[in-house]
Amino acid sequence: MSSTELPETRTAAAPPASRSRAVRVADGEELRSVTLSGLSLTVRARPGDRPGLPPALYVHGLGGSSQNWSALMPLLADLVDGEAVDLPGFGVSPPPADGDYSVTGHARAVIRLLDSGRRGPVHLFGNSLGGAVATRVAAARPDLVRTLTLISPALPELRAQRSAWPTALLALPGVSSFFARLTRDWTAEQRVRGVMALCYGDPGRVTDEGFLHAVEEMERRLELPYFWDAMARSSRGIVDAYTLGGQHGLWRQAERVLAPTLLVYGGRDRLVSFRMARRAATAFRGARLLTLPDAGHVAMMEYPETVAQAARELIADHGGS
Repeated sequence: MSSTELPETRTAAAPPASRSRAVRVADGEELRSVTLSGLSLTVRARPGDRPGLPPALYVHGLGGSSQNWSALMPLLADLVDGEAVDLPGFGVSPPPADGDYSVTGHARAVIRLLDSGRRGPVHLFGNSLGGAVATRVAAARPDLVRTLTLISPALPELRAQRSAWPTALLALPGVSSFFARLTRDWTAEQRVRGVMALCYGDPGRVTDEGFLHAVEEMERRLELPYFWDAMARSSRGIVDAYTLGGQHGLWRQAERVLAPTLLVYGGRDRLVSFRMARRAATAFRGARLLTLPDAGHVAMMEYPETVAQAARELIADHGGS
């Protein structure tokens, strides 16, 4: 096995998907489904303003979906032809047939998507779990990645913040089902406020309309029979990736990334420590670093214009149209 090859991961089969209420699609976006062997992925496309623009792919974080990129994608539509993927088991994508929710499994899904559409090399974006996935993709398949933008990437920390502990605890057997029972009386509004308090530096930046849309999406997800399983298995995948050493360790793979890289960290991030920014800037060769003191874990949703400007500069300098 080469140093960039993704190792196989064997897990139990996941439950089948079920019908659920429709997902929101913003003006200018299009949803399509890509069917691969043992895998079905939903892709949210934001076509470029004109034909011939280079492609971009956006990868969301744990518990998120392609909707997490709806604020950023239109700001880059004059530079790239954008697509955001729902990782297996999230958004509108059903669980993977093999039940593989590891970081490597998600990375393999992204690679298969890019290979199937022959869209590479792309300007690749990743947030949180999606940042770890994008790092694996860039290290394993440099031919598929033109530039790499990572927003609060979930890379291993020796001393995780206490506010991140509940997410890690979901990885333990039985915890997700226990938490589901414990919170069964919580309303969708309560759940969304909790998520926003954890992910935003200032939840007050969320508009009333944005909050309403988030509640509707939460209600939709809670109807999915595999919701908690996907969360638990993906949390376990992050923890497993943190403990993986040697050539497949995420920091080792970060050092092998060849694509020009932009790193974005928030000073109020309660899930990925702001102190990791310095280490990441050292690991990714020649990386640019954007620090936003007031941002939380999802800077592309809190400060889309600022993130877009930094991404524009990276794309313009490395393979823009």
